Amino acid sequence: MQYFLDTYALIEIFLGNENYKNYVFDPEQAICTIFNLVEAHFYFLKKFGQTKSDEIYELIKPIVIKIDDSTLKEANNFKLLHLKNRLSFADCIGYSTALKLSTKFITGDYVFKGLENVEFIK
Repeated sequence: MQYFLDTYALIEIFLGNENYKNYVFDPEQAICTIFNLVEAHFYFLKKFGQTKSDEIYELIKPIVIKIDDSTLKEANNFKLLHLKNRLSFADCIGYSTALKLSTKFITGDYVFKGLENVEFIK
């Protein structure tokens, strides 16, 4: 069964959070979008510098999937509906992608706790 790793999950996996130990970067199981990859790369660039962030980028890259226009539009509708939560476009696109593909959206972001199709892990 596939699952969607949002940026929060990607970061926690690489930081060694034991609660995420069951989630791997196998393209047969895990997916994310280019937007999650970019956010994670930026986070690790600030934290560890260019070399380490580039290594992590290459490890995540194989699980990146393409997204279509309808998913982007759905993401914007979701963002508008939840405007007060100040969600990033990456979060909205990721969540909409997971819903569209009927895959679990794996996150530790409290904004998503309790929403449909979300597996919340801290």
